Amino acid sequence: MIPRIAIAALLLVSIQTGTAAAGEVDVVDVQVRGSGNTYRFDVTLRHADTGWDHYADNWEILTLDGKLLGRRVLLHPHVNEQPFTRSLSGVRIPEGVRQVRVRGHDMVHGFGGREMVVDLPGR
Repeated sequence: MIPRIAIAALLLVSIQTGTAAAGEVDVVDVQVRGSGNTYRFDVTLRHADTGWDHYADNWEILTLDGKLLGRRVLLHPHVNEQPFTRSLSGVRIPEGVRQVRVRGHDMVHGFGGREMVVDLPGR
């Protein structure tokens, strides 16, 4: 007979392993439109969302030195929609910035996975 505590520990490990197996968020494409100081970003992410406990929950646009310029919050998992694209409009970019970095975030791993550096049109 297996003690109940051992069964509980095995269940916990298997649940955590399944959740972590989804991996980190990869940015797979970024399209940028705009000019002057205001831009729209269409960002495509890939993440093996498993449900409400582990999904890509946001992505960010940053300067190359790490200053946050914009964040798109994702309010639900995209289990059956991979990869998926979401947009963020009205992102104000300071003068002199010619490139930005885009990174994804998930609820378990935080930031990680593939990021992209993109050139801004008209700069």
